[in-house]
Amino acid sequence: MNLRRQIAVTVAAVSILVALSVGLLVHQASVNQHVGQARTAAENALRTVLDYDDRTGDVPKNWWNAAVDDPALPQALRGLAQQKHLASLPAAGPGGTSRMWAAAPGPNDQVISIWIDYTQDQRAIADLDRSIALSAALSVLVTVLAGVLVAHRISRRLRTAARTARTIAQGDLGARIGSLGRARDEVAELAAAVDSMSAVLSSKLANEQRFTADVAHELRTPLTGLLTAAELLPPGRPTELVQDRVRVLCRLTEELLEVSRLDAGAERPELSRVPLGPMLRRILPESVRLEVRADAEVTTDPRRLDRVVGNLVANAERHGAPPVLVTVDGTVVTVRDHGPGFPDEVLTDGPQRFRTGARERGHGHGLGLTIAQGHAAVLGVRLTLANHPDGGAQAQLVLG
Repeated sequence: MNLRRQIAVTVAAVSILVALSVGLLVHQASVNQHVGQARTAAENALRTVLDYDDRTGDVPKNWWNAAVDDPALPQALRGLAQQKHLASLPAAGPGGTSRMWAAAPGPNDQVISIWIDYTQDQRAIADLDRSIALSAALSVLVTVLAGVLVAHRISRRLRTAARTARTIAQGDLGARIGSLGRARDEVAELAAAVDSMSAVLSSKLANEQRFTADVAHELRTPLTGLLTAAELLPPGRPTELVQDRVRVLCRLTEELLEVSRLDAGAERPELSRVPLGPMLRRILPESVRLEVRADAEVTTDPRRLDRVVGNLVANAERHGAPPVLVTVDGTVVTVRDHGPGFPDEVLTDGPQRFRTGARERGHGHGLGLTIAQGHAAVLGVRLTLANHPDGGAQAQLVLG
């Protein structure tokens, strides 16, 4: 049950409880008032009859339906009178009428009683109950509608905040919730807190990207000189080792610059219409097997697509096991190796720079998949990483 329904149900339950409580209190007060007035009238009438009986020794039959040992007298009231009590009691009469009886002990263990009509009081109580029920139903309806309206407005504002938070979580740190058009309340405070968090994260990420780009840029010049100097060393195994490590450092520096450009969102694709199968045949090394099940023309940036597929193939060759198979099925390109597959953290959290996952996946800087993912985002291509049911890592590109 969502928040809107919870608030609506809570408001409805509280409204019904309040309406029932107030209705019962009003009903009971009305009953007590009518019964009390009728009892007072009946008991006063009985005392008048008893005074008359004391003076004359006779009960007036035409006064308030007075009688001696009336057979219609309720037994409970008769018992009280026989115990020397003057008491009164409402009871049902013939034909759906109501009576208020009063009885007292008379001479020779007799019971003198009177009754007055109580039907109008019962009808007044019934009319009041109907009015209470109608008023309670209307008040509950109005309260529930008001609660639903308030809950809808709160829920709509919270959904806006949640939608913006998901946008921020997906990488758009420029998204903001805003004021939501309301005064300063708890929801507005939540929105302000999320906006503040997004601004801080955006600033920290920008500083990180700037630092990475500055470091990589500053390293390019000395590394270029170091590579040139390494080329001048006399031939030999030590020279080969030095040149290999310098090339690795140069490649790492270029990859860091590329990652910083992708993170900054400064890359723009240069689109053109190309046939997918022939393009992949030109760029794939001979060690990779290409299978074209259904060729298609796609609108893409050939240079970036070359970078994406090349990084996926390089990752498969470095961390997987042969054969490496590239399959083209329409606008879907699949790169699969037959190694141990992607580690669980890569499948769960996605590619992480400078993290290659499990030890059996080999060594590296963890930037290849990160760069492939960045270029895929620039191209608007969906890149999915998974493990094949028969073993091996599988990366799938959906271009259309």
